[in-house]
Amino acid sequence: MTNDLKDNLFVLIKSLTKSEKRQFKLYVGRMESNEDSKFLKLFNQLDKMNIYKEDILIEKKIVSKVQLSNLKAHLYKQILISLRLNPQHKNVKLHIRSQIDFATILYQKGLYKQSLKILDKAKSFALKYDENTSAYEIVEFEKLIESLYVTRSLSNRTNELVSQTNYLKEQNDINSNLSNISLQLYEKLIKAGYAKSDYESKEIQNFFSQKIQNFKLESLGFREKLIYYQIWVWYSLLVQDFLSSYKYASKWIDTFNKNPEMIKVHPVFYLKGYNFLLEALALIKHPSEFKNRLSDLINSVESSSFPVNQNLNALIFMYKYNNLFNLHVLEGNFRDSIKIVPEVLNGIEDNKNFIDHHHIMLLYYKIACMYFTVDDFDNCIKYLSMIMKNKNIKMREDLQCFTRVLNLIAHWEAGIDFNLDKIIKDTYNYLYKMNDLHEVQKTILKYLKGLENIYPGEIKGFLRNLYNELKLYEDDPYEKRAFLYLDILSWLESKISSRPVQEIIKEKALIINKRVR
Repeated sequence: MTNDLKDNLFVLIKSLTKSEKRQFKLYVGRMESNEDSKFLKLFNQLDKMNIYKEDILIEKKIVSKVQLSNLKAHLYKQILISLRLNPQHKNVKLHIRSQIDFATILYQKGLYKQSLKILDKAKSFALKYDENTSAYEIVEFEKLIESLYVTRSLSNRTNELVSQTNYLKEQNDINSNLSNISLQLYEKLIKAGYAKSDYESKEIQNFFSQKIQNFKLESLGFREKLIYYQIWVWYSLLVQDFLSSYKYASKWIDTFNKNPEMIKVHPVFYLKGYNFLLEALALIKHPSEFKNRLSDLINSVESSSFPVNQNLNALIFMYKYNNLFNLHVLEGNFRDSIKIVPEVLNGIEDNKNFIDHHHIMLLYYKIACMYFTVDDFDNCIKYLSMIMKNKNIKMREDLQCFTRVLNLIAHWEAGIDFNLDKIIKDTYNYLYKMNDLHEVQKTILKYLKGLENIYPGEIKGFLRNLYNELKLYEDDPYEKRAFLYLDILSWLESKISSRPVQEIIKEKALIINKRVR
């Protein structure tokens, strides 16, 4: 969410669709005594607000300040109950859960055979969709009923229930162990980022090889295979083996393609897998395959069979437009990238309560890069400023670094030089204070220090020297990622050759496209 200080109840109400709001009011009004209830008045008032203000709620005298907290908690619970009853939110997990609840009610009434009948159907449903945790809970419930009450079915069921218990316990243990490894690798990816040296890479390799050797692919169920491939994707990204990342992200999606009914059950897993597949294709620079895969993803999510909810809508928006920007970069079509900016801004507004700061700022950074490439430096500076002024964000340090470097270059290109000395100093100080500078960043830092003393006639020579030093790192496995954030080499080439940067990048894109065909 874009603001952690927002009230949870307010955010929940703002996430409701018109049909969900209508259903809630029908749900509340099912009894006359609820028609004028305080929590419905609170609901209506919060629904009218654009910004949560507790003072207004108190002024409206819906409830006293002392009682407000309890009333909000009650309203929150009632909305969740209403949403649970909405057919739109029915899914495999909720269906299984409701069947277990029904079986529990029958069990408590002493209707054991009826309870077992419902549990058996629910178990078959859970096994069909690889919901092994729920299936295990059901088997344990069945064992409880069989062992405590005479149902006259025990003689035929003991071996079956014991066998199912052992199988499900084993599968759940595998699932748990795999998810632990996945979480540990993902934490490394988020906290430390990609390996920055041979030492870090070796450390990650040792951790990975010790953990993954206990698993055999043929023994894994559907969900376990997804987590297994996810682990390989995390690992491949950490050690910057992007071809391997592409390979396992492809297997991730192929697992869904072989079991298309599971897309409805695990739509988030499906979307994330596709996003990592596209990220890998962007990193290995394969424009044609990238374009085909992105088209497949868009067709899939826009089909009538794909699940719909606010969380999925936000993810689809984020992945679609982030990768559309990447496609325009791969193809060098920057004028086309500018055309989608209004759609992106509208999407950010529509989904602002469901996308975190980091991803919104990433989109702003990409928008700034697109404007920079077409020489619209004012708009470039506008979106970079939005990133730098945001105090709530905890973006990766390297991206913050290149935001400031691009901001400096954009001011210089735009001829906004009245405070250029201050921007140079601020950018230098930011880089100087950064933790664990890469060689690319150290080189930029070194040249920033001398930029203030350069005379106009020395600029080309100065930039040529910077270009020659940075060029040494273009293919370095631990440095080349820096050029993905900011294609400073193409910009330097454009200044040295007095040609538009868009033209330089377009030429490189054409060479890549010819090479991979």
